[in-house]
Order: sequence, then C-alpha cells, then structure tokens
Amino acid sequence: MLDPRISKLAHTLVHYSCRVQPGDKVFIEVVDVPHVFTCELIRLTRQAGGIPMVKLDSNEVKRALLLHGTEESWRTVGQAELQLMKQANCYIGARGSYNISELSDVPKEQQDLYEKLLFQPVHLDTRVPNTRWVVLRWPTASMAQQAEMSTEAFEDFFFHVCTLDYGKMDAAMQPLISWLGRTDRVRLKGPGDTDITFSVKNIPVVGCSGRRNIPDGEVFTAPVKESVNGVIQYNVPTIYRGETHHQIRLEFKDGKVVNASSSNTAKLNEVLDSDPGARYIGEFAIGFNPYCTKPMKDILFDEKMAGSIHFTPGNCYKETDNGNRSSVHWDMVLSQVPERGGGEIYFDGLLVRKDGRFIVEELAGLNPENLT
Repeated sequence: MLDPRISKLAHTLVHYSCRVQPGDKVFIEVVDVPHVFTCELIRLTRQAGGIPMVKLDSNEVKRALLLHGTEESWRTVGQAELQLMKQANCYIGARGSYNISELSDVPKEQQDLYEKLLFQPVHLDTRVPNTRWVVLRWPTASMAQQAEMSTEAFEDFFFHVCTLDYGKMDAAMQPLISWLGRTDRVRLKGPGDTDITFSVKNIPVVGCSGRRNIPDGEVFTAPVKESVNGVIQYNVPTIYRGETHHQIRLEFKDGKVVNASSSNTAKLNEVLDSDPGARYIGEFAIGFNPYCTKPMKDILFDEKMAGSIHFTPGNCYKETDNGNRSSVHWDMVLSQVPERGGGEIYFDGLLVRKDGRFIVEELAGLNPENLT
C-alpha cells in the first residue's frame, strides 16, 4: 500500500512547486530514491497532463564516473543532458544518500571537470533560469544519523517539514522581500568576531516558499560584488564535495575572501581556489522555516533554519545577478539564535532581527509561532 505521506509530498512537488500544466515536459531526476516515489511523481505528472522524462542515478555510480571521467566524457554527457534540460519546462530533483561521504575521495580535478562541463551549463546556466524547478533530499538512514535521530523519527520529521502550508509562508515573506528590495547597506553580527557589511543596492530579491526547494523558507539576494568587508564565522557544519567542515571563518576585503580557515583549511582553500569567482559571494539569504531548528549537515534543511542566514561563496543566481561567475556555489550557514551565540541583522542601520527573531512589526509574521 502506498504511504499517503509519499503521495502528499509528490502532489506538493507536481502541483504546488512546479505547477505542471498540460503539455509541460517534466525532467524528473532521482538519486538513490525508492522507485515507489518516482512512480508516484510519474503518475501525478501524467495526471496533470505533463510529459515525464526520468533519469535514475546513484551516488555509487556517480563516484565511478567522477573517478574515471575525462574532459571528453564529461563534455559528451554534459551536451546530452543539456539538450534534455533545454526541452524541460519543469525539473524535479530528488536526491537520497546512503553514505554522505561517498564522494569524499574523488580528486579535486575530477570534481572540477564535472562541475565545469555538466553541472554549470546544465543546472546553473539552464535549469535554474529557464524551468520551474524544485529539489529535495530523500530521507535515508544516513540522513537520520547525521541529524542524530532514529530513522522512524527522522521520517516523521521529514514529511512534516516538507508538507507545511507554504502558501501561508509565501504571504508572510512579502514584507521582507519589499524591505530588502529598498535596502542599501546590510550588516551582520554574530558569534566569534563576526561583523560584516555589504551593499545589496539595486540587486533583485527573491522569496522561496516551496517553489524551488523542499523544505523551503528563505528570501535571497546577492551583495554588490566588491562591497563585502569584514569577517564572518559560520557556526553550522557544512559538507562540500564529501568533506565536512566546522567553524568556517572567512575574512573579506572589497568583496574578496582574503583569508579562509576551518576544521579542514586546506580543503576549504582548495575549493575557493577553483576559479576567481569562488572567492566572491554569490548569494545572501535569510532563513525562517519554523520546523528546521537544528543543523542536520544537509544544506537543503540547514539553509532554511529559522533564525539563520547563509552567505554563499561562488556563482550568483541569474535572478539576483551581481556579476559573479563560478563553478562553485557553496551555501554556508550562520545561525543567530541564542543557543548558538545570537546575532543581529541591520538594514541601513536599523536593527530588524535580533537573536533569530524579527523585532519590527512589519516582519514579525516570519517568526516561528506565526508560521506553524
């Protein structure tokens, strides 16, 4: 018997997130996900009149391809997937992981080939600006272990957070979109020596309420490329290219990361040296999902945590274009709730959020008790 939670989640992705219409071509890409969920996505896509195009993948297979890939092979595969993506009106990406460190021993140069010749042109340059897309993680025992929860408890949490009332969230975030859109200077303060300033003047602002990510709950923009100055110390663990980093600290001068350290400083700088744009910021976002309350070492959850921000080295999104281009897009998260050291957000000198809670009436609808 089909778990009704699976059907409800698939319905959210097809009808709310992607708004599939008759004739839409829907690229469904699943990685280490049970077939029952993929089949339900196919059924609901067809029921909506869409045309499903399905790619099944696994991290174990991807590791083999990365290890043995060449420029010619990735260029060939990238061109094939690019043609498929160019046909798509919608994209649903569901990604499971039986081992979060599956790709940790893939050499940097092999990772770079994949990101340059497939991920960048297919996803960042084509899928993101040209399709109605949504991505999500699939709950696995590996994810439950990361979250330090039992498998059953994690599954209950996962389906709860992924099927909340995103329409209500969408209405509540409109004042923040408007306010950030008329802001020039932003200042962030937080644990350690975090004190950073930048401009967002004339950069578009985008709200995310289940249309792009599940779970969701953020408003994002990008800093003016060379305006970032100061220090930020992230207090949420992050995984990139299979490596876990704790306490990443970045120091900026005129937009560029001039000093970077973490629990794995060599690997951190290896990524930041991937190309010139990797040392500039491509995204600034404010998170407010009321059910995401603690780090899980999974960025699609962690970047949405209530009371958090993420400040992202690498490529910007075209919707919030600040001119930065890179094969890297690494969402790094700072939680400003009291139990993680607190913190403040200022818009043009006015304190708007303190210790993870919006303190101005116009934005209070985004505090957790008003979204649940």
